[in-house]
Amino acid sequence: MTDYPVQMDVKPDVFGFFDDDTNTISYVVKDPESEHCAIIDSVMDLDYAAGRTSYEGADRIIAFVTEKGWTVDWLIETHVHADHLSAAPYIQERVGGKLGIGRNILVVQDLFGQVFSEGTGFRRDGSQFDRLFDDGDTYKIGEMDCFAILTPGHTPACMTHIMGNATFVGDTLFMPDSGSARADFPGGDAGVLYDSIQKVLSLPDDMRLFMCHDYGPDGRDIAWETTVAEQKAYNIHVGGGKTKEQYIKFRTERDATLGMPRLIIPSLQVNMRGGHLPPEDDSGTRFLKVPINVL
Repeated sequence: MTDYPVQMDVKPDVFGFFDDDTNTISYVVKDPESEHCAIIDSVMDLDYAAGRTSYEGADRIIAFVTEKGWTVDWLIETHVHADHLSAAPYIQERVGGKLGIGRNILVVQDLFGQVFSEGTGFRRDGSQFDRLFDDGDTYKIGEMDCFAILTPGHTPACMTHIMGNATFVGDTLFMPDSGSARADFPGGDAGVLYDSIQKVLSLPDDMRLFMCHDYGPDGRDIAWETTVAEQKAYNIHVGGGKTKEQYIKFRTERDATLGMPRLIIPSLQVNMRGGHLPPEDDSGTRFLKVPINVL
């Protein structure tokens, strides 16, 4: 990682917000030298059966940063999530901040624009976001220097964000006893994911790693923070020196047994739009499409 500006002496304050319905952890990350922060991977609540959205989880985050009096500089999406809907536009309207995602959102928009048969009204240029990050791009939260690295494999647009001694891996890794993300979605690739994981594991051993999801395997308490050293030693999918060939074989066989995430259809349609719902039709109603025998 010598090409990246790692600053282990910078120690941001990290606050996790767990969403029980989707097992997602959203984060507020505060610059230790100012009253500025970022919000990572927020969640919109969806009652899928009723077709109703709400924002209880997002309101918790808004209330938290408002009570602290912090300025929100960034709203970061680590990737186009397939298991929850982003609340970024809702939060942005209330507390500000620039919305950022990896530049390969263009690949995702083109791919799923076709899957969901979106017309020319759906922009596939990433313009729903304020910033499209390339590998190694830097940005600031207050006085804190941050950067993003491209870590595809789960999806083409996955980015890992490094903020001082804290790294936010999205779905690239789970806690050591849970392994890693699947790689069988359209645009995913197990070999590419292995290489991306190795990029993360090349960070300093004491780098703090923060997960986007946790499912509490075997009944343990929900957890979302680990370290590079712990992942290298104990991760059940890639730890202990497992080879790329071993990982590809395992990941491919395991993914073949997995069903689709419960919220994949609404999540992709909303998240490829930067968290916005599809536009209203002539009657003022919004609809989500269900492609049959496609995913």
